[in-house]
Amino acid sequence: MNRLLIVGAGDVALRTIPLLLKRYRVYALIRNPVYCNRLRALGAVPVLGDLDGRASLSRIVGLADTVLHFAPPPAQGSGDPRTRNLLAALSRGSLPQRLIYISTSGVYGDCGGAVIDETRRVNPQTSRAQRRVAAEHLIRDWAKRKGVNASILRVPGIYAADRFPLDRLQAGSPAIVADEDSYTNHIHADDLARIALAALRRGRPNRVYHAVDGDAMKMGDYFDAIADVFGLAHPPRLPREQVRQTVSPMMWSFMNESRRLSNQRLQTELRVRLRYPGLADALAEISGNCCSR
Repeated sequence: MNRLLIVGAGDVALRTIPLLLKRYRVYALIRNPVYCNRLRALGAVPVLGDLDGRASLSRIVGLADTVLHFAPPPAQGSGDPRTRNLLAALSRGSLPQRLIYISTSGVYGDCGGAVIDETRRVNPQTSRAQRRVAAEHLIRDWAKRKGVNASILRVPGIYAADRFPLDRLQAGSPAIVADEDSYTNHIHADDLARIALAALRRGRPNRVYHAVDGDAMKMGDYFDAIADVFGLAHPPRLPREQVRQTVSPMMWSFMNESRRLSNQRLQTELRVRLRYPGLADALAEISGNCCSR
């Protein structure tokens, strides 16, 4: 059985593990041993190591045929030393045949609401997105030199029944008035897990894929739709500049960038059929579950 290493065992990685067990012996790199029992219960083998300490990664040398890299870069700095440390460790033993990296659609920056595909040049406008671009470059250069089949999934906002911005809605945080609002993109966490699996099977070498559903929503409409299902008030709508002065710099970095991601390559090359083609599908399921109780 092929051996697969998950790097970054967060929510989406945990959703992915059950999908992998029929085909792979799954290992998961973690730095906190408190998560070992949960990973074992899912069927994965925990491996202790820290991407911030290269010496701690000796246990993954030559361990896996395939790598799913979910781990984000550090919160500060201009590059991604974690990815650099990971690739250095993977280079010390027998190389994996395939690597999938979970990146972000933030690498494009603000596109003025345009519909874009994977050929769009990156234009990161936040330090967080710049670190993601640095990680992508590291992986693609390494994969070319080593002959590893590496694919990159550029992921927008992730949602699920337990990942909706309910705290924000309950707090009455504002949205932008409709004629000034930004387009936003999303993917359900369960669909992202399935996309990662499809990329393992069908992803082309050094290829980028948008892991995104088929919606083209403005951010305020996204908040309104969620508020309606959960019985909450719609957020107040304010002019763009007024919202910028009200929300945190982190939140503004999301609200300020407008783009519509095409998922055509996801459908034609990875042949993914989304369980939740749009937000309405997930919200309808939640409404149905509530009504059936």
